[in-house]
Amino acid sequence: MSVVPPMMAVPPMTEQKPTPEQPLDKDWWRGAVIYQIYPRSFQDHNGDGVGDLVGITERLDYVADLGVDAIWLSPFFTSPMKDFGYDVSNYRDVDPIFGTLGDFDRLLEKAHSRGLKVIIDQVISHTSDKHPWFAESRQNRTNPRHDWYVWADPNPDGTPPNNWLSIFGGSAWTWDSRRMQYYMHNFLTSQPDLNFHNPDVQDAVLGDMRFWLERGVDGFRLDTVNFYFASLGLESNPVVKPEDFNASTAPAVNPYNFQEHLYDKSRPENLEFLTRIRALLDEYPGRTSVGEIGDSQHQLEVMAQYTSGTDKLHMAYTFDYLGGAFDAGHFRKSIDLTEKDAPNGWICLAFSNHDVVRHVSRWMSHGDRDAFGKLTATMLLTMRGSVCLYQGEELGLTEAELAFEDLVDPYGIEFWPQFKGRDGCRTPMVWQSTAHLGGFSTAPRAWLPVPGDHLLKAPDLQEKRNDSLLHHYRATLQFRRAHEALVKGTIKTLDAPEGVLMFTRTAGAETLLCAFNMTGGPLVVRLPDGIGVRGIDAPGSIAAPIGDGDLDLPAFGGFVGAVL
Repeated sequence: MSVVPPMMAVPPMTEQKPTPEQPLDKDWWRGAVIYQIYPRSFQDHNGDGVGDLVGITERLDYVADLGVDAIWLSPFFTSPMKDFGYDVSNYRDVDPIFGTLGDFDRLLEKAHSRGLKVIIDQVISHTSDKHPWFAESRQNRTNPRHDWYVWADPNPDGTPPNNWLSIFGGSAWTWDSRRMQYYMHNFLTSQPDLNFHNPDVQDAVLGDMRFWLERGVDGFRLDTVNFYFASLGLESNPVVKPEDFNASTAPAVNPYNFQEHLYDKSRPENLEFLTRIRALLDEYPGRTSVGEIGDSQHQLEVMAQYTSGTDKLHMAYTFDYLGGAFDAGHFRKSIDLTEKDAPNGWICLAFSNHDVVRHVSRWMSHGDRDAFGKLTATMLLTMRGSVCLYQGEELGLTEAELAFEDLVDPYGIEFWPQFKGRDGCRTPMVWQSTAHLGGFSTAPRAWLPVPGDHLLKAPDLQEKRNDSLLHHYRATLQFRRAHEALVKGTIKTLDAPEGVLMFTRTAGAETLLCAFNMTGGPLVVRLPDGIGVRGIDAPGSIAAPIGDGDLDLPAFGGFVGAVL
């Protein structure tokens, strides 16, 4: 397989040229709402049971009508699909499963014509073992790419050089008989880690990113952005006591939690490389970056480092809300710590994505899930930061319960049954309640089963109900866009009864008060002394007294109003 030279220019395809009527907003990302699309599961156009780029293009009107600002596409690059696209073998082409470069160009053009920015996943901490770089690197210790990956000699007894663990289970080291050395992999054995201490690796990766910038993409979601560098000293990680375990990055049954990952990720050397990424993006006005930070012990500290100033990432997200409890105290603590530790940074908020149990199932096992979905939507869209919505959460899709024989995720297969993996949140999107496979595909079977209860939440049914969750998301997105305080304003948490999250958002002369009852029973909330509010017809908000008074919040009820 040939690889295009790293710095080869590509003719711009759909470069957006601002007009005098629509000047380019370089900070469009700040407070933007980004809709994540998992390509395998969004829409299958060619009938093979797997979603593709043409299918996504066909559904962009639905996404644009939600009122979001951008889409994030999970990986669609050439890959053996051992980790379903997060193992890339060619960063500059589309895997035939998903289509062609021409299909991508047409998707980009359609998205831009509908006012949607396009962010694509960049999985650069590691490659597939089928990537030509690794095929060359593993041949011997003297080839031109011999040090493009993290290689290490064994201990005298033949064991791996240290105690580093893979998130997917077992050692982070695999023996290679060609070189008589171990190579490092934070994930599958088929996902070797690149050696970012080598400037040639950095140049090659940045060249691949330039390829897509020239093609017209609006930014990158950087997978495992804190995993790029490992310590050259290969020191073993210290032990974490069981009482100090934090399972937000890995499930509780994973021994990965037994270590404090001081030496295999979140290294200080990463900061300099992030400035190189930012310098590249700054060559293309209006482009952005959002990093995924997986670090249980130091995630807010790392986020603060990575997003501070104007020379590193534009924004980042942690697993605070993707893995934490649905608890008002936890939310307030996270907001306060973010404001304290990263006052000049910018967080990207998410409750669900392709790696975690869907939040409606994760946080609520029974009861009125539609009411709960409306509450969480309003909470997410009123907190400070940019927002990522995961496909189907606007429908209230729940985590799919799959049989072991239906699993394809190697992570779930390894840790079954205590941890069932990521397949349950990746099942195909549904579009029509009575159509075969919910309108996702005409194939006899989809790559993952379509749950029967998801059909009852299909858009064609929700469109007919004015009180549906889908309409609530649209209305709340419209409400958010109409209030600068919610898009780019400051945030300040307020004292409230246990189970209630309350804060203000302020921009200019506007201050909004937001209060959310995160419990299953009604609560009365006394407004802080000297604060009066009036209702402003926020979607799903209760009626509130004008001036000082109490808020009577029903179970999973909320209020958003203007401070007088």
